Amino acid sequence: MRTNTLPSLSENTFLRYFNFIALYFAQGVPEGMLFYGIPAWMAMNGKSPGEIAGFAVACGLPWSFKFIVAPMMDRYTFLPMGRKRPWVILGQIGLIVSCIYMAYVPDPLNNLNQFMIAGFIVSFFGAFQDVATDGMAVDVIPIDQQARANGLMWGSKMVAISTTLALGTWLLNEYNFTVSILTLATMIGIIMLVPLFLRERQDEKIVPWTAGTASIENKKMQLTNWTALLKSLYSVFSLRNSLILALIAFITQGSYNYLDVLLPIFTVTELGWTNLDYSQVYATATLIGGISGMVIGGFLIDKFGKKRMMNIYFFCLVASTLTLVFIKSYWINATFIYGFMLLFNIMNVFASIGLFAIAMQCCWKKVSASQFTLYMTIANLGRIALAALIGPIKENFSWEITLFVFAFFIALAWLLLQFLNINQQVKSVVRLENKDVQTKANLTLVKV
Repeated sequence: MRTNTLPSLSENTFLRYFNFIALYFAQGVPEGMLFYGIPAWMAMNGKSPGEIAGFAVACGLPWSFKFIVAPMMDRYTFLPMGRKRPWVILGQIGLIVSCIYMAYVPDPLNNLNQFMIAGFIVSFFGAFQDVATDGMAVDVIPIDQQARANGLMWGSKMVAISTTLALGTWLLNEYNFTVSILTLATMIGIIMLVPLFLRERQDEKIVPWTAGTASIENKKMQLTNWTALLKSLYSVFSLRNSLILALIAFITQGSYNYLDVLLPIFTVTELGWTNLDYSQVYATATLIGGISGMVIGGFLIDKFGKKRMMNIYFFCLVASTLTLVFIKSYWINATFIYGFMLLFNIMNVFASIGLFAIAMQCCWKKVSASQFTLYMTIANLGRIALAALIGPIKENFSWEITLFVFAFFIALAWLLLQFLNINQQVKSVVRLENKDVQTKANLTLVKV
């Protein structure tokens, strides 16, 4: 008998999409300021590329710790509320509280240590929520909807980044830092209502003290000991295609972050823009990229195939960056820079949709949070590693070489993509699943 009138996420396609759009929007809310708005504000106030990169590394570091919490989420949960939903709610609460803490850091520009600690904590809860959300997505989104869902999810995140970048920067300039960050906390608080009222599966509890029970599906998927979890994770992640995918994720996501951190420094210090100029232009480019991803990003992947479209996206990224590098005389042309930012954001979104759809398809559901998070952890190690290169590269080389580094890494990822066999990975996962079922059956016979 149903304990509520709303369909669950596993039952209703619209609610699935709505839920993950909302959760990815919540992830993008703090990122708009942490990774874009604040670096531009710091550059506008005379902070060095090394100090700005240091803040970016502090904010990026927690995303590389995701793998520490992912196995815990696979191993432990409160099943009557769902496999991952309790963790999602906890992550949302943490985001709200940490944003409030960050808002009250005194004189952040001259108190960089505490400022970086606050950025680290906000990012930690953003990463925490991301792990739970991705695990939930792998559990409840059917394979034939994963590309479309990733388009909507990643597009929603980019829309949130652009919205909070523009709004947060405006509030920062018109009012103050505290007002800007408290506004973000309020937005996340409103979004929290979505996971609070949408169950993973029917008849689960809304909150611990309400009526409900754990679903049979979740009980079957839930691992009950660390040995089984770690063995399963090792089996699937040691596959050849898993390792290639992890390396592609490291290089691509690191490259995107490298250019994301570099662009506010480039436009403010080299081109003479203000932080407001940069935030408005980049927010618009990000918004267009996000909406494009939501509308056609997943459709293109479904229609023409993941690898084919990824090849096109990588080509566009390399070609556009080389054009920027080799015609420096056009840097004074604002329209030219606008065009590059727009193309970069669209290709970034589309390529990320493709990468995440591939990663979801390559996952084994019983260790979904751990495996997908391991891909994303490696990707975020790339974000830290390449962002850390900005200071030394810019200090020793010209802007042309500094920008060329981005094109070089994308070209390297493009080459590796040719060795990735998605169908073979899926077949390997099916073999692992069949072997696991047979092992359990044999153990049952032995006990009998």
